[in-house]
Amino acid sequence: MMTDPIADMLTRIRNASSVRKKEVVLPFSKLKMSIAEILAREGYLGKVEATKDKKPQIVLTLRYEGREPVINSLRRVSTPGHRKYVKSADLSKVLNGFGLSILSTPVGVMSNLEAKKAKVGGEIICEVY
Repeated sequence: MMTDPIADMLTRIRNASSVRKKEVVLPFSKLKMSIAEILAREGYLGKVEATKDKKPQIVLTLRYEGREPVINSLRRVSTPGHRKYVKSADLSKVLNGFGLSILSTPVGVMSNLEAKKAKVGGEIICEVY
């Protein structure tokens, strides 16, 4: 039984990029799909597809600059044992604006920049740069 599927997703992406895999396949969930779409929209992932098999899956295409992966660091901030919430006024930049944090808000899953514009806070899921 998996207790933290988001941490599993992030670990799969980290491991695949460290051995320069082209694609990563994950079990489907709406939250994982939202996180993957944000990562693709911000340029950290190539293509994100959902399969419609008996067991739906998410297929992520990783991006590389030359031989180096685009994602240098991908870490889980809020865990099931220690939730981390932040107000919209307290949203900070990751790596002086070169990074990105992904939040789960009452409006939906969004990046820290989108949450700052919408003036909404929430749970910080992960940080990437």
